[in-house]
Amino acid sequence: MRQKQKEQDMFERRKNFNAVEENLTAEQVKSEASRCLGCKNPKCVSGCPVNIKIPDFIKALKEDDLEKAGEIIRETSMLPSVCGRICPQEKQCEGNCVLGIKGEPVAIGALERYVGDNAKAKNPEIKSQYKKVAIIGSGCAGMTAAADIRKAGYEVTVFEALHELGGVLRYGIPPFRLPRNILDKEIENLKSIGVKFEKNVVVGKSITLKQLKNDGFDAIFICSGAGLPKMMNINGENLNGVFSANEFLTRVNLMHANEENSVTPLRIGKSVVVIGGGNVAMDAARTAVRVGFENVCIAYRRTEKELPARLEEIRHAKEEGVIFKFLLAPDEIIGKDGYVDKMRFEVMELGEPDSSGRQRPIGTGLFEVMDADTVIVALGTGPNPIIQKSALSEDINFEINQKGYFIVNEDTRETSISGIYAGGDVAPVGTSNAINAMGAGKKAAKSIIEFLKSL
Repeated sequence: MRQKQKEQDMFERRKNFNAVEENLTAEQVKSEASRCLGCKNPKCVSGCPVNIKIPDFIKALKEDDLEKAGEIIRETSMLPSVCGRICPQEKQCEGNCVLGIKGEPVAIGALERYVGDNAKAKNPEIKSQYKKVAIIGSGCAGMTAAADIRKAGYEVTVFEALHELGGVLRYGIPPFRLPRNILDKEIENLKSIGVKFEKNVVVGKSITLKQLKNDGFDAIFICSGAGLPKMMNINGENLNGVFSANEFLTRVNLMHANEENSVTPLRIGKSVVVIGGGNVAMDAARTAVRVGFENVCIAYRRTEKELPARLEEIRHAKEEGVIFKFLLAPDEIIGKDGYVDKMRFEVMELGEPDSSGRQRPIGTGLFEVMDADTVIVALGTGPNPIIQKSALSEDINFEINQKGYFIVNEDTRETSISGIYAGGDVAPVGTSNAINAMGAGKKAAKSIIEFLKSL
């Protein structure tokens, strides 16, 4: 039987930002590891974007060799504590587990986070190659690439625009899903092998790509994330009380806007409506519960079956009192004295499947009005254009697609400019999530290492 992690009481966790789930116990780890079949053709590995040797590290756990399990994972991933918590294992490694065909798959994510939290990270022996790489962005893609390039012996400097490191892992994902001490530990592991970090540097403003080249950086990896929120473009969107999920989560997670004496305080109202159905919508809604909104609702234009968020996040949101309303599409935000007062939705019905394979929502001409003093828009993000615009001013002409993303070689992650690579949310391939960004970081690192060898 699959082992379950102990969870914080659903009523208590509404009041705090502490981790919802605990690690498995040592006994549970041994029991869960024993369920692994050790397949000769492990589909779980091919389902992992960074190809962690999953049966091998689980075998080490069966043999009570925690340190060996840690060494195996860190051959390919320097962020096991992070990935074990936030990766969509049910669609990747666990989704490919043979045991899942007729029963429950091995709890690979829970085992990985246990190893990440408890195994000591051993620093590899590094022989300096005397070439320099600049990485723009300290999120999943950037940290993964930094680790691999540094282990190959090259000097690596990561430039972060914000005053704290971690990118979306820090400003986007709430601490009840990813505790900050866990994230800080992973960053310290990178520092311990010689990765350098520079905070408060906005590449494209503080420094340009040409200046980085002039400063002696032989290769550049752009992984600055997608910080430009997608809004609804409806009447009332400029009213006070309307937030993008990016802004709302950043203000709480990074700037502590919900805390007493905050320099950027939130106006906590009574009712908040979150627009969207992905993991970011769940994070925003569950954060709204914790900062003090009495009524928190997620409005989604399809049905529950089509929700793109992880099932675990949906379950947790429901347990914490979040209300879900389906087949509603935003039509207008109604204001009073400059602030949000109500929101009007058009009632939808599902038609034929669209390009995503999901049934297309079709308007019925009927409308529903909902009380709300705050609206949070969680409809995704696009690439921040700062670097692209700065590059143009320097006559660096990247190939950019219609949505503003860098066009890259999918295998090497190289842009149209030799020696400059891009990955993560500025050049996405497939679903935007932490582990896919890490996969892009590994591809970029491999290509950069080969490029540096050729110089």
